[in-house]
Amino acid sequence: MKVSIAYATEETQLWRTLEIGETATVEDTIAQSGLLDTFHIDLKTQKVGIFGKVVKLNANLKEGDRIEIYHPITRILDEDDDEDDD
Repeated sequence: MKVSIAYATEETQLWRTLEIGETATVEDTIAQSGLLDTFHIDLKTQKVGIFGKVVKLNANLKEGDRIEIYHPITRILDEDDDEDDD
């Protein structure tokens, strides 16, 4: 079956279509995609999803699914941004 995988960095946006077996999981498909060899992706800490919904690595896939690998969201506080609202 065909699925796709999406991953983006500040410099690159990647979308690949893969042909996988009927019993392939999200983790299997990410490994098959070659992304782990190309980018620094830590599947122990980064979340993954299918069409914007977070799923576990052992989730099963359906024809046409799009796997997404998410970056952690970080917030950098400005000097004016403080906890004190005085």
